[in-house]
Amino acid sequence: MKTKQKLAIHELLSRVAYCFDARDLEGIKSCFAPDANMLVNIAGGQTFGPFEGRDAIMDLMSGTLAAQTDTRRHIICDIFFESEGEREAVVVSTLLLSSVADGEISLVTSGVYRDVVKSVDGAWLFANRNLDLDMPF
Repeated sequence: MKTKQKLAIHELLSRVAYCFDARDLEGIKSCFAPDANMLVNIAGGQTFGPFEGRDAIMDLMSGTLAAQTDTRRHIICDIFFESEGEREAVVVSTLLLSSVADGEISLVTSGVYRDVVKSVDGAWLFANRNLDLDMPF
């Protein structure tokens, strides 16, 4: 895998986080393949999903955003590749989720994303997104 491809995947991880924080649903949607899947596991056994297809994932995203009254920031870090190919890769990253409400900032949760990304018509998109959270959000 070339450096340019890895950079494009890093940008995908950052873009979806930024779009979520900016409440940009079209921006979020543009990061997922039409047949993408997503699963969220929370420590203690609670599971959300699997959400099968981009439309189901977008229902999750829009519902989550509708319920939030605070300002959130998804901080993506510790990014590395478990496997690399010219058209598909597995990427692991750490999430720190902060919240600002009533003039206070706090850490809401942390977790690990394990993403399968694929190249579709020259763009890297999420094909399978798994999130293991340390606490509920």
